[in-house]
Parts: sequence; C-alpha cells; structure tokens
Amino acid sequence: MLFNSIPFLIFAPLFFITYFLLRGQARLIFVAGASYFFYAWWDWRFCGLLLLSSVVDFWIGHFLARPDMADRRRKMWLMLSLAVNLGMLGIFKYFDFFAQSFTAVLNAVGIEATPLLLNVVLPVGISFYTFQTLSYSIDLYRRTITEPETNFIRFAAYVALFPQLVAGPIVRAAALLPQLREDHGVDWARIGRGIELIAWGFFLKLCLADTASLVVDPRYAKPEFYNALSHLIGSFAFSFQIYGDFAGYSLIAIGLGAIMGLDFGINFNRPYFATSFGDFWTRWHISLSRWIRDYIYISLGGNRGGELRTFRNLCITMFLGGLWHGAGWNFVVWGLLHGFYQVLQRIFGPPFWRIVGFLRLPRMLSLGILMLTVFLLTTFAWIFFRADNFDQAWTIIGIIARGEGWTLGAGEQMIAIAKMTVFAAIVIVVDALGLHQRARQYYLDRLPLRIAGLAALGWLIALGGTFSGASFIYFQF
Repeated sequence: MLFNSIPFLIFAPLFFITYFLLRGQARLIFVAGASYFFYAWWDWRFCGLLLLSSVVDFWIGHFLARPDMADRRRKMWLMLSLAVNLGMLGIFKYFDFFAQSFTAVLNAVGIEATPLLLNVVLPVGISFYTFQTLSYSIDLYRRTITEPETNFIRFAAYVALFPQLVAGPIVRAAALLPQLREDHGVDWARIGRGIELIAWGFFLKLCLADTASLVVDPRYAKPEFYNALSHLIGSFAFSFQIYGDFAGYSLIAIGLGAIMGLDFGINFNRPYFATSFGDFWTRWHISLSRWIRDYIYISLGGNRGGELRTFRNLCITMFLGGLWHGAGWNFVVWGLLHGFYQVLQRIFGPPFWRIVGFLRLPRMLSLGILMLTVFLLTTFAWIFFRADNFDQAWTIIGIIARGEGWTLGAGEQMIAIAKMTVFAAIVIVVDALGLHQRARQYYLDRLPLRIAGLAALGWLIALGGTFSGASFIYFQF
C-alpha cells in the first residue's frame, strides 16, 4: 500500500482510531495484523516470508540469549539466522544477477552457456526487514541485548510495523521493542508534531520528487535524444528527486510512528549540506549507514590496523552497501565510487586544510567549496544509481563530457524544470534554516508559526503537487 494512495488515506484514520481504543495484547495483535494487511495489499503471498523471518529469529533469539551456552554453539545459531535471512534475500534479489554475471564471464572466455534464471518477483521491503530482524539476532549474540523478547506477537509487530516496513527507517530491536511494551495514549502535542512531519514528507514526495521525475525519466528513457545541458539538468534533478522521494517516505514513516507514540529517530539530516563524504553518510539514510557501520565496517576492523586496511574496509563496506541497494553492477559502481571518495577524502583532507590555513581563506568559503564538491561528486555517482545499465550511464556521461549541445529547445519539460527549481529552492532554504538551532527552536516554540507553516505546505501540495500515484523509489530495494 502506497502512502500517496487513496487506500492508505482510508486505512490510516481507521488504524489510528482502533489503535488508541485498544490496550495491551489486543493492541499488539491489532498492530501486527494491520501491518500484515498493509503489506498484503501489495501481494499477500509474500507475507509468508515476513512471517518465516519473524519466527526464525524469535526462536533463535532464545538460544542466543542463554548465558550457559558455549560461544561456539551460539555462533552456530547466529549462522543459522544469517543463513535463513540472507538466503531468502539472496534467492529473491541476487540469484538471477549472479547467474547472469557468471554466464557472461563463461561466454567471455569462449564457453557457451545459458544462465539458469528463477525470474522471481522481488518482495517489496525484503532488504529492509531482513536487516531489521538481523540486528536483533546479532545484538543478542554480541550481548548488546541481554534478554530475548518473550512475546511473539510483539516481536512480529516489531518486524512488520507498517510505517517503516517496506522502506525504513531500519529501527533496531534495542530501540523499538521497549517502546512496543508500553501502551502509548493520545498525546496531542506528539500527534501535532507527527502531522507536521507527514506534511513535510508529502511535500518532498509530491512536489519535489514527483515533479523532478518529470524531468529525469524522459532523459533516462532515451538519453541519446538529449544534449549535454539537458543531461546536466537531469542529473541535478535526480539528486533532488532521490532526496525528496526517500527523505519524504522516511518523514511520513517517522510521523506515523510519532502519532503512535513511537520514536524512530531521524533518517535524513540535510545531507546536501555535508562538507565531506564521511559527513554525507552520517546525514543520508542514517539508519542504514549506522547498520552498515556497526555490523559490517566495524566487523571488518574499521579504522584499526593502519591506513591501507582502513581504505580496504571502506571500499568493501561501500561495495556491499551498493550491492544492498540493487542487484546490478551499476549499483556496485555507485557504492565503490563512494568508497573511493572516502579514501580520497582521507588522503587529501589534511593537505586541503593546510592550504586553507596558508592562504587564510575564510572558513565559510572553505566549507562552501567542500559542500559544493561533495554535492557535485555525489550527483555524478547518482547517474550510475539511476541508470538501468552501464550503457545508459556511459551514454549520459559521454554526452556531458563531450559537451554535445548547451541549449534547451522546445519540449524540454520547461514547466517541470521551473516548478522543480522553485520546490528545490524551498527545500534548500528550509534545510539551511534548520541547521541553526536557535532558528529551529524559535519556530517550534511558536504555535501560530507552525500552524501557518502547515497551512502553507497544504497549499503548496494542493497547488503544485504531482498526483500521479508514483511509487517510492526505494520500494525496489
């Protein structure tokens, strides 16, 4: 079920009315059932995978938590959890990709082969709920969580919780399960804040992202028909589309959670104001970045063992992060680019600041240069992320690199470009103001300002929103 759909606009109020009327176990049963209904609206057949993942990790969790069990046996139980969850993810998301890649290698060395493909449908949200439930097993193994969940309905509700089920944020068990043990009542201040987050999320999705898609999609559908300037505009447009789309979804999910009395944390923190790539990944898709850092990067050794090992760990981590996003070599390149960026940042960062000190450049100018550099290189990497394949990405990059045309003709989606520019400017201004604690607090402390802001968002969405019912980009992951 899409947040930007009529069925959800019916589902949400009915859910919240019933939610606040219930207490205890009855509420948990309702939350779990409603979440499965939400997921089944897409395809009921894949509810079985969601249930299987929940049953396996709930059951294994009791063995992982036993204080009298030897570490070797506990590791075997953890391996079983990893095998089941990553096995399902591998079959549904990666089997065909690796089969095609292996066949291509065989054909390249002269061995004729035909790939054996499963051609299965990718279950929506499988990457997200797999990481969510795995965090429970891994934290129990590491003793970060000391007591296993004893109520299966609560655990099933944790795994399937509908606001963040299909596209995050990835909220770990240590943070979310304790919140599900409480009966949160009606809190109008919290509900009001949740509605504000939802409204801003819908603005990002319907106004910024879906308007930008009108610029982006034609260029990637037929890249050879557009010139260098047009593709530059399309590349910048996608930077704002992916931000508006995914940050918009996250805000709607966080706002829905807030109405329920649940704190999902934040998932985006003004990422295009980052002044380094390390900073970017503390601002973009924060829940996934922290998951990858804690369970992959640190497990590889992190920044221990010298610079070369740190560089290796960064590249491996970002390679896996790219592969998590999609079963395609273009996603691998996107991930490796970000790994390479972080390596370069560690090499050239200190000399840059020595030059800044030598030239006595103003700090704001220096930060502005870094911010622009991060944004431009991130935008370049997004080309591989958005492209359907390598050929498409190289076609676009080639047209820009060769400078093939610097004028815009008729039929270039000029109205959509103008609307997107206005909406992007609004987002940049709001994000810039949000960087200042005093300005942010001034707004939050004044109810009339907040009501006016909410009314303005409603007006902008009604006037300039693109109501095409477009799916969220991260549903494909």
